[in-house]
Amino acid sequence: MIERAGVGAQNPVDLRLYGLLDVGVLGGDAERLAELASEAVAGGCTLLQYRDKDMDSARAALARIRAIRAAVEGRVPVLVNDRVDLALAAEAEGVHLGQGDLHPNEARRLLGAGAIIGLTVKTGAQADELYRLPVDYACIGGVFATTSKDNPDAPVGLDGLQRLVVRGRLARGQSLPLGAIAGIDAGNVAEVIAAGADGVALISALFKDDATQERARDLRERIDAVLMAREHKN
Repeated sequence: MIERAGVGAQNPVDLRLYGLLDVGVLGGDAERLAELASEAVAGGCTLLQYRDKDMDSARAALARIRAIRAAVEGRVPVLVNDRVDLALAAEAEGVHLGQGDLHPNEARRLLGAGAIIGLTVKTGAQADELYRLPVDYACIGGVFATTSKDNPDAPVGLDGLQRLVVRGRLARGQSLPLGAIAGIDAGNVAEVIAAGADGVALISALFKDDATQERARDLRERIDAVLMAREHKN
C-alpha cells in the first residue's frame, strides 16, 4: 500500500485493461459471464467489474459475482459496481462508485482498508476532490459517446480527458491510477492512453463476440506500447 496524506493507505491497482461485465449489455447468464471473465483475463485483462444497473434480484447478482470470481481464480481483482453489500457478501475485492452512489468514506468504513475503491470522475471539481477521498483509482468519462449506458452528460473528448487527468494528478499526485471510460475501442485506445490515461474501461470492445481473449490481447498490446513510449519520454 502507498500512504497518502489525508486519505490513508492506497491499494495498488492495475488499470491498464479494465473489463466491465455489464448485465444490461451482456445478459445475466452466470456461466457465460464467468466464461467471458476467464477469457478476458487470459488475454491480459487486469481488472474486472460486475455491473448491473437494473438489478432485479440480489440473489442472482450474488451468484453471478461468485461465478466470476471462481472463474478468474484470484488472477485479477473483481469489483462490484455500487453495491457494497454485494461486494461484502461475495467477498469481492472492492467496489466502483459513481458520483451519486455511496460516499467513498462510508464505503471505506464498511469494506476496510484492504478493499479496492474506485470512483467515476466527470468534472474538474470532482477531480479536485480526489485529494481528500479514500479511493484507489478514478475513471474519467465518458470520454466518447456510448450506447452501453444512458449518460446525460456530454462526452469530455480527448481534450477534456487530458485536462481532467492533469487536475487529478494535481489533486493526488502520480500514484493514483486514472482510467478512461466510454466509447473506447481498438481504434482509439492509443489516443486515449497518449492523452494521459493509465488504462481503459471497456464493455463492447472487449466482450461483444466470442473472440474475447484475442480482443484482450490486441488491446493490451496497443495499451502497453503507448505506456512504454510514454515512460521512455518521461
